[in-house]
Amino acid sequence: MIIPEKLKAGGEIRVIAPARSLSIVSENVVKIAKERLEKLGFKVTFSKNCFEKDIFFSSLVSSRVSDLHDAFLDKNVKAIFTTLGGFNTNQMLDYIDYDLIKQNPKILCGYSDITILANAITAKTDLITYSGPHFSTWGMEKEFDYNLEYFKKCLMSDQEFPIKPSPTWSDDNWFLNQEDRIIEKNEGFVILNKGEAQGKIVGGNLCSFNLLQGTKYMPSLSDAILFLEDDGATAEDFSVEFDRNLQSLIQQKDFDKVKGIIIGRFQKGTDINFEKLKYIIETKKELKNMPIIGNVDFGHTNPLITFPIGGTASLNVDNKAELKILSH
Repeated sequence: MIIPEKLKAGGEIRVIAPARSLSIVSENVVKIAKERLEKLGFKVTFSKNCFEKDIFFSSLVSSRVSDLHDAFLDKNVKAIFTTLGGFNTNQMLDYIDYDLIKQNPKILCGYSDITILANAITAKTDLITYSGPHFSTWGMEKEFDYNLEYFKKCLMSDQEFPIKPSPTWSDDNWFLNQEDRIIEKNEGFVILNKGEAQGKIVGGNLCSFNLLQGTKYMPSLSDAILFLEDDGATAEDFSVEFDRNLQSLIQQKDFDKVKGIIIGRFQKGTDINFEKLKYIIETKKELKNMPIIGNVDFGHTNPLITFPIGGTASLNVDNKAELKILSH
């Protein structure tokens, strides 16, 4: 695997919009995000077309691909952050110059629909990409410390690190109201299957990741530890939607070589709970002999760990769960 150079103070971060436009993010959130990154010593620049907006709150494929290429080609840029998620990142895949990216390796970080871009780039170039906060996430005034801690561990250090549950979590519209936050106590990891495994990290947002099935951009599942989460858009149908998306992944080539599964925290508006999730896992024979944990800090709630797609993780589950990122 190609590990991009770690971030250092003075490095330039380029903001791009592979899915939704930065124009739909409030000026105040953009201001806070930029200032927070600058206080860490980084320079923040914006791609030419990241504020462009069409009827789908995105932009032309050509604009998005051009911004991606420009960011990788610019020698001053050390990391590329995505604005936020969306629905159409997969439109870009056939137009990307993967050799250009491989010859100019650097950090790419985002989540949600960016799962598509990150996994495709890793599959085509062997470059480690990252699931972690969007640029817009940096505009969160409160409850950001855990995000920052794991961002630094993954993108500013070479050392392996354990992932510990956050003390609190939230699933509120912080971007609309930064003051009246709804903060919950975190109960920690949920153990679904015991066992021990080590493997290559693959995945992210499940419904987005599954759009790669049957394409040349789908990464191999052989020797993988899957990191999987999903947003709550399907609400009262979430559990059956998650079940069928997981089943579709199980039916992919090389799934029998998957080593373990890490499931991110679900949103509050969904119909799923521990009992339903355990039932889903227990009724799939393909999952019986691998360690599986849930309620991990990634997905569409806050806070978020940053983890390397294409990096290596270890999972040891007995009476408690121990999760480590070994290479990133």
